[in-house]
Amino acid sequence: MEDDLSAWLRLTLLPGIGPERQRSLLAAFGLPAQVFAAGRSAIAAVAGADTADLLFAAPDEARIAAALAWAAEPGNHILTLADAAYPRGLLEIPDPPVLLYVKGDPALLAGSALAIVGARSATPGGVANAQAFAHHLAGAGLTIVSGLALGIDAAAHRGALEQADGKTVAVIGTGADRVYPARHQALAREIAQRGAIVSELALGTPALPHNFPRRNRLIAGLARGVLVVEAAVGSGSLITARLASECGREVLAIPGSIHSPLARGCHRLIRDGAKLVETAADVLDELAWGGTRAPAPPPARSPARGRKRAEEDASHALFPAPAPHADLPPEQAAVLDALGHDPLDVDTLAARSGLTLDALYAILLSLELDGRISRLPGGRFQRH
Repeated sequence: MEDDLSAWLRLTLLPGIGPERQRSLLAAFGLPAQVFAAGRSAIAAVAGADTADLLFAAPDEARIAAALAWAAEPGNHILTLADAAYPRGLLEIPDPPVLLYVKGDPALLAGSALAIVGARSATPGGVANAQAFAHHLAGAGLTIVSGLALGIDAAAHRGALEQADGKTVAVIGTGADRVYPARHQALAREIAQRGAIVSELALGTPALPHNFPRRNRLIAGLARGVLVVEAAVGSGSLITARLASECGREVLAIPGSIHSPLARGCHRLIRDGAKLVETAADVLDELAWGGTRAPAPPPARSPARGRKRAEEDASHALFPAPAPHADLPPEQAAVLDALGHDPLDVDTLAARSGLTLDALYAILLSLELDGRISRLPGGRFQRH
């Protein structure tokens, strides 16, 4: 068995032979051992002399040995296209990975799952929605799939893990032996213990911008549907939604304020035919999911004050965007971020911001006098 896996690793770790050529060689000759046994002339006749030269270059024995050693550790697995455990959902996408590195339970990849995705620079309300929806849907028996990124992804994973038997899968854009972002080390450990972390990338692969859009097709392929919580127009979450639609998955979106840039991507999806959802029950009905439903979700917990890193652009690049409200004192900017774009009562705003009511009212008054927010009936506030 190790010899077979060594041949798979040799094929996939050769530089210059990408996944498309790997699959074409497998289609022509069979298993990797048969590819290498075919000989240079046979390979050249099918795939060209350049491919033959690359294929018969000296294998990287050190990387192959390291991958075999990683797979031998408890909880680690490498699935090949020929494995019975390889998830059928990924066989339905146009370009299934030749190998999957899995840290955790690979059986979860074959179960019924919902992907929950959205902005990295999510609003406090978006984070709360993602966490509450994931909590409820995991309690109904769905595995929650997301990408371990900041914002919506992390909230979805945490919401699923709040359920005693909740399951979640993180599809990552680095090698399975790395965690990005680094602040999610503890979250990644919990996911590996109670769910699974999945990557198609070789061990040691760092966080490179072009790997994350490719990662999105696996998120779509593993799930019965994709729920977009918040997304700017052009965000990577819309790529995931498009890929999901192309492979026959359901696409669902949560609407938001017309004033919020992070609602516009969701609104575009809804205009294009995505299912508008307001409750977790809407998701279950759309998926025709008959699993045991959990009790109603608990009130969403507010995220820590200061969750404001804006990292998402049209291609999920890894470079931070300029900070919003740069012209404001930090305490006023923090309150605006905690307020989000929907009307909010002062008690919830105090919980989100971590401020006392006296301090909060003083900042709200300054923002109101500057024309940044309006006071609404019922003691609520809304930003302009």
